[in-house]
Amino acid sequence: MNRILIYTSPARGHLYPIMDTALTLRDRGHEVIVQTLPGERDTVADAGLEHRSISPAIVDLPLLDYAGSNPIAQLRRTLDRWSARAPHEIEDMRAAVAEVKPDLCVVDANCWGAAAYAESRPDPWAMFLPYVLPVPSPQTPAFGPGFAPPRNSLDRMRDRLVWAVQRKAAAPAINRLNALRSGLGVSPLRSVSDVYLRADSLLYLTAEPFEYPRDRWPASVHPVGPGLWAPPSGTPDWLADLPRPRVLVSISTEFQDDGAIVEAALAGLAGEPGSVVVTSAAVDPSRFDHMGTPARIERFLPHATVIPEMDVVVTHGGMGTVQRSLAAGVPVVVVPWGRDQSESARRVLRCEAGTVVRRSKLTPERLRAAVREARECSPGAAAVARGFAAAGGASRAADLLTDLLTQAPTAR
Repeated sequence: MNRILIYTSPARGHLYPIMDTALTLRDRGHEVIVQTLPGERDTVADAGLEHRSISPAIVDLPLLDYAGSNPIAQLRRTLDRWSARAPHEIEDMRAAVAEVKPDLCVVDANCWGAAAYAESRPDPWAMFLPYVLPVPSPQTPAFGPGFAPPRNSLDRMRDRLVWAVQRKAAAPAINRLNALRSGLGVSPLRSVSDVYLRADSLLYLTAEPFEYPRDRWPASVHPVGPGLWAPPSGTPDWLADLPRPRVLVSISTEFQDDGAIVEAALAGLAGEPGSVVVTSAAVDPSRFDHMGTPARIERFLPHATVIPEMDVVVTHGGMGTVQRSLAAGVPVVVVPWGRDQSESARRVLRCEAGTVVRRSKLTPERLRAAVREARECSPGAAAVARGFAAAGGASRAADLLTDLLTQAPTAR
């Protein structure tokens, strides 16, 4: 039996996607320790895994990217926060390794300090990535704006310019991280893209056709399909009585001030046939009570059981909700609000698995039209579901991690 430490950032949207891999490893006889949010202790323990809390100092550094006035400002805020967490993660990992003595460390891609510490050790280690891979290739556009894949020299010039602007914006955070990495004896990073290529294996939690094909993937990157685990829960009793078509409106579990999506949906879908269900997540549901539109509004519902019963899902574009919907063959309407969500939106369009309403153009009328159009996109969603299933999922991810356990330590 081997001991495996999985280390996550302070976000359920990063914990849940790796849980099915953790459980598969446990079922194969390994001891798995999941170091994550203190508030998820019961979730992890009830699943039959050992929980270890990340430092409160990390939890006290939430992402504030939504307050940025433009995409570059939002990028800087995100990277600054990741680099601010890094020293605490290093100490967290150092203490965990001393106590747990893991045979393998598996680190969330957003945990720059934990990844640097794992890289400093002689043992092989892995990273997991539950969002779009921001590593350039000739077949993929620059990360962030949601461009279509490049078709000509002008597109490629555009992409080089965007990557250059992003590298400049990221330089202060990368410089701070490199100072920490130097203290650990590991080589410096040239850019943010380097972060994702330093592990011996990167579990990329998506797959074609949702992800763009590449002629050549980096040797360490393995698209295995999305992690779809969720805490066990039953289907709500009232769901079966809702008339079709059923529309779920879901916004971010991390606060992004995206309640306008719910407001537009409640106004735009009023009077439409069928049913509307809302999960307000990080936004207080009482904000929407005054609107008077018939809808079921809850703070949280078990998406794993609710989404397969829907006909369309309206979402801010987080990879978790988008991929869970498409894995169930349910088309989506994406209103990208920030972060990597324009990338999710573009992939949805390319797969013909749903529709997109840009944040700057969000109105009740546009959202209503997008929902109507998305209802015709079930074939595209079904094709994505087949691609996800073929990628291997948690079983394939566990195979890759098991392979690392057989590798000898290497000098770094």
